[in-house]
Amino acid sequence: MEHEHTQVTGKRFFFVTVLNILITIAEFFGGFISGSLGLLSDAVHNLEDSLSIFISYIANVIGRKHNDAAKTFGYKRAEILAAFVNSSILIVITILMIIESIRRFRTPQHINGTLMMVVSVIGLAANFISMIALWSGSKDNLNIKATFLHMLSDTLSSVGVFIASIFVTLFQWYWVDPLITMIIAIWLSKEAYDVVKESVNILMEASPNIDLNAVKAAVLTVPDVVGIHHIHDWMIDENYIIFDAHINVNKNCNMEELEKIYREVEKILKEQFHVSHVTLQAECTRGLKEPLIF
Repeated sequence: MEHEHTQVTGKRFFFVTVLNILITIAEFFGGFISGSLGLLSDAVHNLEDSLSIFISYIANVIGRKHNDAAKTFGYKRAEILAAFVNSSILIVITILMIIESIRRFRTPQHINGTLMMVVSVIGLAANFISMIALWSGSKDNLNIKATFLHMLSDTLSSVGVFIASIFVTLFQWYWVDPLITMIIAIWLSKEAYDVVKESVNILMEASPNIDLNAVKAAVLTVPDVVGIHHIHDWMIDENYIIFDAHINVNKNCNMEELEKIYREVEKILKEQFHVSHVTLQAECTRGLKEPLIF
């Protein structure tokens, strides 16, 4: 099932890349000829999207490689790095969009509303198709989510440009073009920041959203376990949680009983807290009164 998903994703990455290059060319010409900031900013955005899609695809391919002696936890972090890079670039682009919008407010420029409308409709259709192509993979993959956000931003930009073209054509309200560009940029910067924040947390090996006190209470329900301490938990990617800890057990436990305790603790951690990989160290009294976290 996983193999089928990644194969489909690879084909869709290629399709979306080609489609974005075509959109970029159309919007650059349309933006220069019509004088629309919305079209030009959308074209620049699409150009960067083509690069970000390529980065995401390469990271997706690398991330599927199996672990080896050089990377014992595998290559999943490649996709987290790609998500961080792509979302950071998106934030920079939104800042530039806001700056240019402010400049256009001060010095409005004449815009060919009809041409702006035609090109925006073409861009909207293409961006919407690209967004749908990546939508399914964005639910459980931070890398694809970052790329999906780029596609979503392009779709919203095209919607904004189309709306602005209506006001420009009917009322010559040229200020609507930079206004809508600014609104979209502010919203996108917030979405991109969320991805950057999550990817940085993973790269910094921050703890996942797990209540360690609840973990302690659950582990202590296992017979012969009397304490747990020196807990470390972190994420390889947004779906793979690693957990290691020291557990205190009764002195009379033999190796067979200890293995049974390990299995029960692992089962609790995986079923209740969605931990993917568990490493435990058994002790008698050492560290029994130590803090929960090392």
